[in-house]
Formats: sequence, structure tokens, C-alpha cells
Amino acid sequence: MPRMNWSAVIASSGAPTVPRRAAGRTTKVVFVAAGVLASSLTWSAPASAAATGPCDIYAAGGTPCVAAHSTVRALYGSYNGSLYQVRRSSDNTTRNIGVLSPGGAANAAAQDSFCAGTSCVITVVLDQSGRGNHLAYQGPGGAGGSDVPAKATSESLTIGTNKAYSLYINARNSYWRNGSSSGVPTGSAPEGMYMVTSGTHVNNGCCFDYGNSETTRKADGPGAMDAINFSRQCWFGGCSGSGPWVQADLEWGLFPGGSTSWNPNQRSFTSKFVTATLKNNGTTRFAIKGSNAQSGGLATLWDGSLPRGYNPMKKQGAIVLGSGGDCCNGNTNISIGTFYEGAIVAGYPSDATENAVQANIVGAGYR
Repeated sequence: MPRMNWSAVIASSGAPTVPRRAAGRTTKVVFVAAGVLASSLTWSAPASAAATGPCDIYAAGGTPCVAAHSTVRALYGSYNGSLYQVRRSSDNTTRNIGVLSPGGAANAAAQDSFCAGTSCVITVVLDQSGRGNHLAYQGPGGAGGSDVPAKATSESLTIGTNKAYSLYINARNSYWRNGSSSGVPTGSAPEGMYMVTSGTHVNNGCCFDYGNSETTRKADGPGAMDAINFSRQCWFGGCSGSGPWVQADLEWGLFPGGSTSWNPNQRSFTSKFVTATLKNNGTTRFAIKGSNAQSGGLATLWDGSLPRGYNPMKKQGAIVLGSGGDCCNGNTNISIGTFYEGAIVAGYPSDATENAVQANIVGAGYR
């Protein structure tokens, strides 16, 4: 397939885009979690892009990624750095797992070699946006808290023609980062997000989320969160089918639409790979969409008013993955779910941008 000019096909919102990375520039980020100095993380930009990723599409639409996470592939065509960090049990040594080529799939062979003869866990999911929004597990030695890192080899898959590993989250696995000073929208600022997850590894435990959450890690009231929830949870009753559903965790409730009443446009997403999106303009409107990540376009599940009491939003700017906003200081996560890739963007993405991102996900070839 020829490479498309996404700048031409996406209707720009008029917001400024992030500058392109300078060829050959190297940025070194030192990651600190819970007062413990972790390994140095290095990102290197190649001279030219090899492909187009979801974050290139978002930037072309005027809504640049402020956090970009994946254990399976690069989310920028130029990204040539590390995707995640693993730690092996035999000697507690860590290793960053990168990509096979700029803009390409994860180097699963590097993980296999490093973890041979022992077990490994995923300690950090690295941020590809350049803003340092790396997600550490919510437990001792990570981001603090009571959880533990997820096993690194629970599920392998194919992306394109290459082997990769998912972030396979079971109870007591979750990840977190305070991104309030590193670009994640706060207050009533607009934002969007997406993730690729799985409709076959879910439960009704609280709360398999990805998105904006409390810096306090407490349930701080309506609008303190703005995160995608994918689960069989139905907080308010009247749910259609058995799930799992794409909903919005806005704190003090999971919303299938603009109120606690069940939204008739909601549906279950039971395919192996699922795309879920959420966008929120911070004051009046939010939208939820979902799709099979292997084929087809996004279905709009809700596009309308925010629930009563959530206008304006009061986002705090932390990032959570695999738990609710009030986890895991003294309590633990009981949800399960699978994370393959996802991003948070500044601004309110257009439908055309989100459709182009879905096409890119389908083209990536999840199998």
C-alpha cells in the first residue's frame, strides 16, 4: 500500500502541531519512580520516517500525542527507541525492549533471549511521545502502591509478520504516571485517547482503564478522571447484552453515554482485538467509539452532552493503565484486561482523524 499524505486527508482543527523531530537527535530521559532512580532511557530519532503511525496521524490533525504507549509496535513512523522494560527474576536485571526497525514492530526476540531460562515481568511501558510519560507498575520499586508488575510472557501475538507480546493484565497488575507537568491535559482542557485491547480477556472488576486520572490516586469527585473503561462492569443497571463495553470512566461512575441511563447505541465488543476511543472537549461534549481492530470502521456509541455534574471537567493529569483512579495505595486492582497500544492527545480529535487512526490499526495486522 502506498504511503498516504495524512495531512492532506485529515481536516485540521486549526490547532498547532508539534514540530517534527530533528534528524539524528537523541534525547536522554532519566526515569524516577517512588524516589528510586531507575535505568536511563534513551530515544533516538532516525534520519527519515519508515512508516506512518497513529501519532503521526493525530499530529497531522492538529491533536498531537502527549503520551504514546505500546508493547507491540512504534506509534510514530520515525520512532526507533524502546517500547517497554522487562525485569528477569534470576538476577533482577532489567532490559529495554525496542523495535526491529524505525516505525516497526517490537523486537520480541530480544525479550526471548533476555528471559530465557527464567521468568520476566514488565516494569515500565515507555512513552514514545518524547515527553517522558513512562508508565511504571503501581507497586514497591515502581510508581508506589500495592500492585505488582504483569508477567511479560502471558500472551504473544503477531503484528504484521512479527511476533510481539501484550501487556496482559491480571488482578494486582496496573501502571501509573503523574503527567500533569509533562503535557497531559488538566482541568477543562480538551483531550482524546484510544487503545487497542481484547474482548476475550475481561471481567467485571474495577477498573480496567486507560487515560487521564487523579494525581492523588483518590476518588476526587465528578470529572477528576477522563479515561476509557473496557470491561463487563455495569454500574447503573439496564445494560444491553453481556459486554464487554467501551465506556467512559469520569470518576464516581462509568458512563455508557451522557447519563446513568443505558445508551441504546452501546454494544458488546467480543472480538479478539478491539479499538476503543474517547474524546472530551472538557466543557460540553464527549464521544465514545469502538470497533474490531482487525477490520471495519469505528462505530459511534455516544456523541453528545457530558453527564450532569461533569461540566466543566476537573482533570488532574495523571495517566492510569489497568486500574481505577483510586488504586493502588493500600488497596489493589481486581480488574483484568489486555493492552496492546494506546495514546493520549491534546485537543479534541476530528472524526476524520479517528477514522484514519482506525485504518492504521487495521493495516498494522493484528493476529
